[in-house]
Amino acid sequence: MQDRSERIEHDLLGDLAVPNEVYYGVHTLRALINFPITGIPISTWPNLINALAYVKEAAAIANCELRLLPEHKMKAIVHACQQIREGIAHDQFVVDVIQGGAGTSTNMNANEVIANLALEHLGHKRGDYAVLHPNEDVNLGQSTNDVYPTALKIATYMGIAQLVDAMGVLRASFERKAVEFRDDLKMGRTQLQDAVPMTLGQEFSTFAVMLDEDQERLREASQLICEINLGATAIGTGINTSPDYAPLVCRHLASVTGIPVTTSPNLVEATQDVGSFVQLSGVLKRVAVKLSKVCNDLRLLSSGPRAGLGEINLPPVQAGSSIMPGKVNPVIPEVVNQIAFEVIGNDVTVSFAAEAGQLQLNAFEPVIAHSLFKSVAHLRAGCLTLASRCVDGITANRDRLRSLVENSIGIVTALNPYIGYTNATQVAQEALVSGRGVAEIVIERGLLTRAQLEDILKPTMLTQPRHNLPLA
Repeated sequence: MQDRSERIEHDLLGDLAVPNEVYYGVHTLRALINFPITGIPISTWPNLINALAYVKEAAAIANCELRLLPEHKMKAIVHACQQIREGIAHDQFVVDVIQGGAGTSTNMNANEVIANLALEHLGHKRGDYAVLHPNEDVNLGQSTNDVYPTALKIATYMGIAQLVDAMGVLRASFERKAVEFRDDLKMGRTQLQDAVPMTLGQEFSTFAVMLDEDQERLREASQLICEINLGATAIGTGINTSPDYAPLVCRHLASVTGIPVTTSPNLVEATQDVGSFVQLSGVLKRVAVKLSKVCNDLRLLSSGPRAGLGEINLPPVQAGSSIMPGKVNPVIPEVVNQIAFEVIGNDVTVSFAAEAGQLQLNAFEPVIAHSLFKSVAHLRAGCLTLASRCVDGITANRDRLRSLVENSIGIVTALNPYIGYTNATQVAQEALVSGRGVAEIVIERGLLTRAQLEDILKPTMLTQPRHNLPLA
């Protein structure tokens, strides 16, 4: 006797009892059994769920216009898709993020949830597929092989926009600090050795410029993923679709998403190629590498507080040790470093998965998607955290900065045009051996007067090109 809390659904392998309270069906239930891999459901990535709803809505509208789908079914499917984008039934997207089948389980999960939401809207019970069917109606004119990569591109495009915004927040934080520190003279360093003077503002402005450049690279990469293969169906030949379907569904997808998607000129190539994901992953790695370098600099500049460089202070956010009282660690830059390491690893995963594609399809897009989504989401969180919990609260140790400049041998470089390289080298060597200051030795040797030296070593003269260099 059938349990009234369950409904029986059928697939090619036979019957399964599906709990009545769920919106997914037999195909999703099979995937839950088959892929107990990460314990992370696809609902972890809301952009993906919303993207699937966008694709299914656009397909329903296009099929209705082509008179392949009755209007009442189209309206019910569209209503279900809009409900999903409002956050309804996201918990019903339960298949594991890592799955075999090139994303078929994800597509079927979407088909079943949308079908059952649409059935309820039409006044029918969940599972009453004779009225509206997950495959025959929701998936009409589609294949996982065009739905899934298109949804990944839509989801990734939305995620990149969010990441670019977060990078803008961090960039603005560095820009404010660059202005705040514009008059704070310090020693620049190359290979961790004293180089020549600069301002702390100049140092922080480079962080802002790096972020600005990478925001532009991400915008460029996001344009590459706007080319979609929706309408390709199984391998790109468009089997079981109208000749008018691909351009029509693309137009409707652009309309409902506001994303400038275009149909690939060669759908067979587009169905097997994941090059745009490889390109994007590489840009995300670039962002991660450069962001990690910035965090390395922040940790070095704040090292100490007394036995390190100690040029800046990071805001203390938590106790740093269970044994050393008073110790405070640079935990925010450290966590961003770790995000960067993860993103670099994700890029390796994407590269291997892309290379492993065979013939007309890449079956490994689920791990590509999961890797990209992690990279985008974690970089976004890292940028916002670094801005609010670290950069906004950084202060300069001005006395320490001034002392290091005054006692550095590096300022002798600024004297090269006035006393010559040989004299400058001798002064540097004596200063290093004796521990005396460069200025003191230069005056003692009669190479420059104190007034000349003070003019040459003005902060504005030390940190930018000069107009008053001695002429030959």
